[in-house]
Amino acid sequence: MDVASGLASVRANIARACARAGRDPATVRLIAVSKTKPLSMLQEAAAAGQRIFGENYAQELREKAEALPGVEWHFIGALQTNKAKLVVGRAALIHTCDRLALAQELSKRAKAAAMVQRVLLEVNVGREPQKAGVLPADAGRLLDQVRALPALSCEGLMCIPPAEGDPRVHFRALRELASGLRVAELSMGMSADYEVAIEEGATLVRVGTAIFGERRR
Repeated sequence: MDVASGLASVRANIARACARAGRDPATVRLIAVSKTKPLSMLQEAAAAGQRIFGENYAQELREKAEALPGVEWHFIGALQTNKAKLVVGRAALIHTCDRLALAQELSKRAKAAAMVQRVLLEVNVGREPQKAGVLPADAGRLLDQVRALPALSCEGLMCIPPAEGDPRVHFRALRELASGLRVAELSMGMSADYEVAIEEGATLVRVGTAIFGERRR
């Protein structure tokens, strides 16, 4: 996979999706999901102008952030409380805050570092028992709890819709939930469905395979 070509194709698709939705492409930020990818591929993407990368594993984020400075890192994977220390301060935005205990640990780590950590709440839009994420009905309560913490700033919501069925209904539900909660950022859409997500209001799309090719593991 030629990384620069993959990026160009994804950017063109983003522009077309924005045109269909009557949106300014500048309102959508592309996160290049680089989990398990070698540093050389990230360097290719950076050379082609990509400035935001998303990692799923705390240790991998730490290693890559040290090796590739000058870009913005987002954490987009499930986060164990005991790994929070590896992510706070390295990730400009943590997309997967889904429970109070994790929020409290993130805030504690951020406060110790004299900073405010930006987060999104992960919402289990499909109410799937095997998936992480706060249930939609409980999102408002968790948002209030996060906002009460001294060193976190919750900027919006994130979701991964069910693998089966039309993702549009879930993206729309997340957009409506965010509107009701008065948060602005919507992290939704991956390689298979990011254009639909943009049509439904995504401000952040998480694209890996369409840029870097299939995962190695």
